[in-house]
Amino acid sequence: MDLLELIIDFHIDGKRQGPGSDEATKKALSFIPQLNEHSQILDIGCGTGAQTMILAQNTNANIIAVDMLPQFLGRLNKKIDDKNLNNRVGTKCLSMDSLPFEEKSFDVIWSEGAIYNIGFEKGLSQWRKYLKDNGYIAVSEISWLTDTRPSEIDEYWINAYSEIDTIDTKLSIIEKCGYTPITHFALDDHCWIDNYYKPIFERSEAFINKYNYSKEVKEFVEAGKIEAEMYTRFKEYYSYVFYIAKRVG
Repeated sequence: MDLLELIIDFHIDGKRQGPGSDEATKKALSFIPQLNEHSQILDIGCGTGAQTMILAQNTNANIIAVDMLPQFLGRLNKKIDDKNLNNRVGTKCLSMDSLPFEEKSFDVIWSEGAIYNIGFEKGLSQWRKYLKDNGYIAVSEISWLTDTRPSEIDEYWINAYSEIDTIDTKLSIIEKCGYTPITHFALDDHCWIDNYYKPIFERSEAFINKYNYSKEVKEFVEAGKIEAEMYTRFKEYYSYVFYIAKRVG
């Protein structure tokens, strides 16, 4: 199995494919006014759709949720069917760096824990054209919470994601890309530990057993445990930060 197949198989049964919470989604949504039955939301990198469902249940907007993995979209489509939301929530299997939508067609662009796949600045720049004038963007992005930190965690995250940077730098990038920052907030322990790492640990042993304790799968699972350990030790220095901004013009 290649790494992508392992990632899909390991995470497809999880409610979330990264840190987050229903409460954080609702909090970010609270800063975006005037969404109604005519509003259009684009949820980019939706995964199995934990946040998509919260957006659907807390607005009357029409939502298009996109992800490059049809397996994840299959799980989201079942949730949409179960809640009878097909009339205003749909999915499309697309890559976030080649979206086919018309310019200025969305009131809101949403992306939780996914913009790193294209890069923070590149994503903000490329996606801006799909927003209507004065439309909103809400993204969560791994960010440093302090200006300095121990070299161990600094090197770990720079190796994992070279665009990690401070909140001030991220806000500067947001402005550079043609947005006005509205607000930002860091995700708390609950988003990381209870909603992401604990479920991972709970399914790790069965997952390794499923693949007959192969070296490749054990290493894959161990990498996740190392990431969780890093968060436990160094969580005061970094988190996902939700950034909410408005398109200028």
